[in-house]
Amino acid sequence: MIRTLIIEDEKPAARKLERMLSLFPEIELVAKIESVEEGVEWFANNDHPQLIFSDIVLGDGLSFDIFEKISTKAFIIYTTAFDQYTLKAFKLNSIDYLLKPILDEDLSGAIEKFKSFLPDGNSGNVQEIKQLIKKDKTTLSRILVKIGYNLKIVQTQEVSCFFSENKIVYLQTQERNYPSDFTLDELEDVLDEKKFFRVNRQFIINSDFIKNIHTSPNYKVELNFQPADEITVSRERVKDFKDWLVGN
Repeated sequence: MIRTLIIEDEKPAARKLERMLSLFPEIELVAKIESVEEGVEWFANNDHPQLIFSDIVLGDGLSFDIFEKISTKAFIIYTTAFDQYTLKAFKLNSIDYLLKPILDEDLSGAIEKFKSFLPDGNSGNVQEIKQLIKKDKTTLSRILVKIGYNLKIVQTQEVSCFFSENKIVYLQTQERNYPSDFTLDELEDVLDEKKFFRVNRQFIINSDFIKNIHTSPNYKVELNFQPADEITVSRERVKDFKDWLVGN
């Protein structure tokens, strides 16, 4: 039996996931947790499960806060409506990342992935799983941005470029630019490399919005909408940039 825990603050979502998991005879649900505070207390006073299904955004914070306070060897399958937390999730023992609404086949696939690392019912190899995740990288398709007290979902396909300014990374859309919680290095790891390319230390651009490319005296890119007149491709990136253009 796989001792399993659910972390979810929305009761209907928790009940639905519990029903879905009840169809897997090898899953033994040991508890359901609704908040960061409850999670920290539960892990401090109970034997840890082997597998955790966890939402990310909880009423009193992010579920990441639990695992940054409590060390666990359990593997985590995140269940969330947003995919902007992918990179951080995979740094915290995550083996999969399921977007809501969860599909039966995706849930089954995630459980089978977990079981594949437990041939003898042992605890699995964290580094081996992380290597698998790198090969099967999830690309970022949506970003959650904050505007005052409001949240907005921006599709990455709507972003002409990401740029760094005063230590903050912004994403540029036709409407405006929005601050994000990412670094450009993190974005390089999770954006679709067929669409996005880092031309220099400050900019990652989207090929769909390239308006013009000047080759003299330096390679400079003009986008349909951007925060600068032209974006210069760094010398060391010119060859890779041309290869990327041909690949697209």
